[in-house]
Order: sequence, then C-alpha cells, then structure tokens
Amino acid sequence: MNSGNGVSVKKIVEKFNLKVLNPEVDIKSHKVTTADVNRPALQLTGYFDYFDKSRIEIIGMVEYTYMQKLEQDVKLDIYNKFFAHNVPCVIFSRDLQPDVDLLRIATENKTPVLSTDYGTSAFMAELIYYLGEVLAPCISIHGVLVDVYGEGLLIMGESGIGKSEAALELIRRGHRLVSDDVVEISRINENTLVGTAPDVTRYFIELRGVGIIDVKTLYGVECVKEKQNIDLVIKLEDWKKDNEYDRMGLEEEYTEFLGNKVVCHSLPIRPGRNLAVICESAAVNHRQKKMGYNAAQELYRRVQANLQKNSEEEDND
Repeated sequence: MNSGNGVSVKKIVEKFNLKVLNPEVDIKSHKVTTADVNRPALQLTGYFDYFDKSRIEIIGMVEYTYMQKLEQDVKLDIYNKFFAHNVPCVIFSRDLQPDVDLLRIATENKTPVLSTDYGTSAFMAELIYYLGEVLAPCISIHGVLVDVYGEGLLIMGESGIGKSEAALELIRRGHRLVSDDVVEISRINENTLVGTAPDVTRYFIELRGVGIIDVKTLYGVECVKEKQNIDLVIKLEDWKKDNEYDRMGLEEEYTEFLGNKVVCHSLPIRPGRNLAVICESAAVNHRQKKMGYNAAQELYRRVQANLQKNSEEEDND
C-alpha cells in the first residue's frame, strides 16, 4: 500500500513486464507519486505551461508518428525541453521503438524509457487502476474482514470479544477470510474502501487458547481472499441491560474511514447468540437494501396501512 513516498518505476516495470530501453538509468530511484498519467501531445509542440512533470508520460501511435515528421533541429529542441522536466518515466505503447536521439537525451537526463506491447488505451486504463490502488491513502485498524456473500463485512470490537471466532465460523460456513486482527484500509475513491491484510499475517487467524491457525492450509484456497471492498461494519460490544439497541433499523448508522462513510451496526454480545448467522443475515439484508428493498421500511408501511384501514373501519361504524 501507499508508503507515502510513491511507488518506484522498478515495481511498475515488474508489474506490467515492461522493457527497459535504456538500462543504464537506475529505475529504482525514480518514484511515481500520482495516479494520473499523461499523453504529451501539447508538449511535443513545445507548449509546457501547466505541464505536470510528476505524471508518467505515455507515447502512443499519434505521438509517435508526429515525432517522426518533425524536422531534426525542432525534434532535438523538443526532446531537450521535454526531458529537462525530469518526468518519472516515458512509456512507449504498441511496442513502438524510440529514435536514437530520444534515447540519448533521455539517458543524459536520467529518465527511464520503457515500452510495452499493450495498446495505448488498454495499458493506460490498467496503469491508472494499479496506481490508484498502490498510491491510495491507507490506514491500519484493529478488526476482521470477511467476504460474506460478496459483501465486505468488517467486524470490529474490543480485544477478546469474539471477532476471530465469528470469522472462523463464517469460514466454516463457506465464506472467505481477508484479514484477521489488522486490516489495512485504502481509499480508492470517494465511494470505495478496499481492505487487505499485512503480508506478515495474511490468511492467519489467532484463537485464544488454541494459537495461530493457517486458514489457507486448513480449509483451502477457496476460503481466503486477498482484498475486498468494505461494504458493512459490525461493531461487537458487551451486552448492557440499560442500553437501548436499535430494533427496527429504519435509520442507518455510519462510521467513517479516511473520509468515507460506511454503514455500521452495533451488535450486543450475550451467551446464546450465534454471531455467524447474525453476520450472514446482516450482509444479506445490506445487499437487499442496495438492490432497493428495505425490510424495516416495508414493515413500517404495512403497519401504517393497517392503522389507516382500522381507522377507516371505525369511522364507517
């Protein structure tokens, strides 16, 4: 996830299997700090006002053929001005090959020049998605994240309250573990939070009195998942007789991570309550609400209709 210093060009090369056309340039030292990319159309004409030099530059067929038609002295002038901005790297799509002058000037300015056989638009889409994930704001919280019927269920609560036990029962019922104990949450956009596990603890669950369990080894790869959107939060808390708990669910409650709101239910714990079944029901109910059906509102509508009917019958009598 986002380390705060960007992602190295070396990681991008490894991720997309890019060819390094000037290997004498150290790609480890070059960092990308923004998920936006740029196709330098205006810059190749000599216009550099408002040029964002922090973006990766993508050369497609249009830019490539334009450069081929430039006069030699004009081309050299553009190349020198362009690479003087120290962009993170330049990537040629469609396996296009830069000319000797471009490679020489890029190398003199210590700018990596890369190539891919992907089409320009397809490669840009994948690159932007990847950068959006690795550069997203990220926090770590104490909790358990499970994929329940496709809904990302984040279980929170005090240490020892039963989060891991609930997750284990959900796994036994066919659902998938994403992370236990520590969940790394990334804000991909204003509507999407993605949770994953730290590399060290991925697929492990800690059960007090038993120890560490490797879910992937014990239950199989179908019971684990690397990452999951967070759709619903359940906060486990000790049952308190004097507390009032929501019994209808007409009004949604929310919790906030990195500025994004997520629906949150507070679930009181007491002996005899089956947490796994309750979590499953909460996930399915949340999914129904997203599809446009709200059981609480339907019950309220029926009660109101019944009251109105009884009132009309009394008036007629």
